[in-house]
Amino acid sequence: MSSNWRISSFNGALLAAYFIPVWTIIAFSIMVSPIHGLYERPSVSIAFYASDYLHLGKMTTVRLAWLLALARITVVAFFGVFLAMAAFSPLRKTSSGADEALAVALCLGSVLSFASMMMASKVGEIEALRMHAAELLMLLGTAIVMLFETSPKRTAESSAAKSSTAKAPAAETGAPAGGLSLQQP
Repeated sequence: MSSNWRISSFNGALLAAYFIPVWTIIAFSIMVSPIHGLYERPSVSIAFYASDYLHLGKMTTVRLAWLLALARITVVAFFGVFLAMAAFSPLRKTSSGADEALAVALCLGSVLSFASMMMASKVGEIEALRMHAAELLMLLGTAIVMLFETSPKRTAESSAAKSSTAKAPAAETGAPAGGLSLQQP
């Protein structure tokens, strides 16, 4: 394994290994049979909420099911883009495109899981609530790791910048002698 894999990239790859097959199967079952797929365990809370609280008609429920399948496939696509960019070594070393694709997948997946969890709570589907809460915690855990993890490239640049400003006189850097500049972290 390469030495430039960060923990958030590794964690994102593990998440992608879960979400890509599971959410693809769920989305395709909804695409094949929208009503039947919507009333299966992963989406039952949304179906019950739509029928109990929103009083949707048949065609509107089918459209809701297709919209849910589209949302799941979108998250799967962003996880796929993340895996492709993370697997290609030159891209991983030079750009943060993989991190951006992972961030979008985490954001969209978290919103979908949170909404599903709240709907499951409202309609009393305990098993669906547990499943959506577990998915939400996995997504949020990776997002928190990404948020607080510093890039090795940024750390090296900031240490190089600190060493060069420490050698420069205070008059050249614009900072008072012995004081910290407002631009330093």
